[in-house]
This record gives sequence, structure tokens and C-alpha cells, in this order.
Amino acid sequence: MSDDAQAYAGTAEGQGPVEIDAELARHLQNKREDLFEEFEIRDKFPPEVLSEARARTDGVHEEIEDELEHRKDLRDLTTWTTDPVDAQDFDDALSIRENEETYTLWVHIADVTHYVHPGSEMWAEAVKRGNTVYLPAYTIHMLPPALAETVCSLVPEEDRLAHTVEMEIKKDTLSFESIDIYKSVIHSDERLTYTQCENRLEDPDLPLHEENALVFDLADQLHEQRKEDGSLVLNPSRDRAHTIIEECMLKANKAVTHELMWNRGVEAMYRVHPQPTPDQWDKALREITELDGVSIKSTSWDEPRKAVNDALESANSRTLNKIQRAVLKVMPRAKYMNDPFGGHYALNFDIYGHFTSPIRRLSDLINHWIVHENDVPEDLVELCDRASDRQKDAETAERLYKQFLQEVGLDPYAVNNRGIVTVDDDGEVIDENGLPPRE
Repeated sequence: MSDDAQAYAGTAEGQGPVEIDAELARHLQNKREDLFEEFEIRDKFPPEVLSEARARTDGVHEEIEDELEHRKDLRDLTTWTTDPVDAQDFDDALSIRENEETYTLWVHIADVTHYVHPGSEMWAEAVKRGNTVYLPAYTIHMLPPALAETVCSLVPEEDRLAHTVEMEIKKDTLSFESIDIYKSVIHSDERLTYTQCENRLEDPDLPLHEENALVFDLADQLHEQRKEDGSLVLNPSRDRAHTIIEECMLKANKAVTHELMWNRGVEAMYRVHPQPTPDQWDKALREITELDGVSIKSTSWDEPRKAVNDALESANSRTLNKIQRAVLKVMPRAKYMNDPFGGHYALNFDIYGHFTSPIRRLSDLINHWIVHENDVPEDLVELCDRASDRQKDAETAERLYKQFLQEVGLDPYAVNNRGIVTVDDDGEVIDENGLPPRE
């Protein structure tokens, strides 16, 4: 057994799918359909959208060859993706190089707007959907899988069109020496799961060890700097693979919105997160200090984000959840706006927006279009409101579905990580997607 296989066998997903009977599968299906109706979640794509998606996958290799005339050819650059084991599409990839006084970090994002743009059926459908909805073991995509999981997905050993954010990052301050955003053609060398990434970091003899070790070193520094600057870190025990992806995506998103706001001065779909009132923070901190084994220095009450970070660092898992709930209860909901005024409070960023997930978020898709066109859709304000509302509905549906899974005796975490299958009385698999047979 390979090292990657051994590592996989020890994970939750390595245990195999959760088994349910046909009756329970029907209950789950009925619950999903009720939620889809309540929150206007579109589970099926219209025929014209599917037809357009299929048509855009024709002749893709020739199209990419033609695009090389207008794009940077980065196919020789060592590049890889890192995603959850159950990821169905790969919309971001990394490359890194260490220089004498800087790091060069490339974040390559699937160039979805090459295929999906205003005026197309897929764009109109994406606006209606707003985002991909992730229920445990059941995904409702924003874009048709026929496109999202093929030509838009940065799969290994295939040339793909990308939107690359190339950042020169100073070693001493971790600030930007330069930012360059451009269209490219990339070639991913390998698709890693989070578990495989951890394994590569451990073993210097495995491929991509040096690259992952280097990018983690940078990501770890970025993470510590964010905490020192006052960014709220609600999950302090996140593993190295998640730290790499989170910090690199945050840096890329920050770079793009910095470029849009300060260098171009254009409107975009910015992510704005208001801060709680002093009374709300006071309530949350008092609730946290009443927990067993938690203390907050009186000097920290003027910097509540740092106070919460300190409390989380020393908390056990049970207390950790209670601290997180106390904070989330007083946190206003982040929303999309055409002006970054107010910034992102939780991250402590003056300007922030989304760019790194155009396959699954409307905000990123629109920001890709704005970056390339250097223009904004006429209905940008309405699109911001639409994206905010659809995200809220998706999160509520996900929470209610997880509650229902618990009510019927299923662990949402296990279902989410291991998948689900329907079996008959003899334990034979009826359906590998956990759906009962249609009558």
C-alpha cells in the first residue's frame, strides 16, 4: 500500500460510505425537495442551459491551443491543486518560487468567464442560483457539471485556461512587492487531497514535498501575521493543508480587490462585514469568560478579536464550540456590496472581495468578468443583493438539512465526508448516491 493510500485509509472518508435503507433514502429525498421549494433552490438545469454547456465543451483542445497566442504560457511551471477528497471540480491551483528577498506566489483560477458570460444562458442561470449549495452528500451546482467538472476544472495532466494572480510577496513584511493579474494556460501536475498534502509535507522523498513545504512556510507566516493584526481566527487547530489553501486564497482575493479599488478605481462585488456593536461584543466576551477554564485579560477587552483568539488558543474542543457560538451569535452577516466601505471586520481587511471560486460563487464569476473587461455590469447593485440573499438561503438550507440528518440518526459530518449509499436487506447496494430507485 502506498503512503498516500495508507494516509487515506486512516481518514473518515477512507471508512467507506454511510449505508442507509430505501425508506430512509426516500425520507432524505423528500426533505431535500421541501427545502428546495422553500428556498427556491433550482435542483435541475433547464434544457437550454445544458445544451449550451455541452456545446462549449466541443473542440476544447483546439480552442486552448488557439488561446496560447493571447495568453501567458505557464504549462512548464510546477502547479498542483489541493481540495477535499470529495471535490467534484477544481477551480484553484498553486505554484510557488522562493527568491532572495521575496516569494513569488501564483494562484491560478479556472477561467470560467471564457465560457460563461453576460448574455449566455449559463450566466442567466448562475444569477438565478447565486452559488453552489452543498448539502451533505448532495450538491446543487451553480454551473452545469458538464462544463464545471470538465473544461473549467483544473484537472491534472490537462492544459486548462486560467486567470492567474501572480504576487511578489516581500519576505520581511509579507506585503505586496507587485501584483499581476492575467489570462494564462496552465498544466496541473497533480491533484492532491488535504490528506495527501499532509503526507507530502511529512515525507521529503515524495513528489511536491519541497513545493508544499515552501508554500506552507509562507502560509504559516501569513496566518500568524493576520492574527497579530487582529484578524479573527475561529478555528485555531486547522491543519497545514487547510492553512495553505485558506491563506493563499485570502492573499489572492486581497490582491485582486486591491488592484480593482486602488489601481483601477472601479466598482466590483466587494465582501463587506460590519462589526458588532460594543454592547454586543461585551455580551459575547462576558459569556466566554463564564466558561470553565477560560479567562480574558482585562487589557484585551478593547481588542475583542484578539481576546477571542487568545481564548480559542487555550480552549479544549467542547469549550471551543461554545466560544465559537458566543461570537457567531453577535456577528452581523457579511454581504456583497458594490463599494468596499466598512471593510471586512472579521478578517480585519480594509478592502476584500471574492475571486478564487468562480465555479461555485456568483460573486467570483462577476469579479472575473470585471477584471478582464475593466467594466461593471449595469445591474451590479442588484447582483450584489442577489448573491447575498442566495448565500443566506443556501446556508439556512444546509443547516436545516444537517439538523434533519441528526433527527433521523445520521451524523452529518460522516455523511459529508464519506458519502452515502442505499442498501437492501441483504446489504447489497441499490444506489451509490444514496437515492432510492425511482418508481
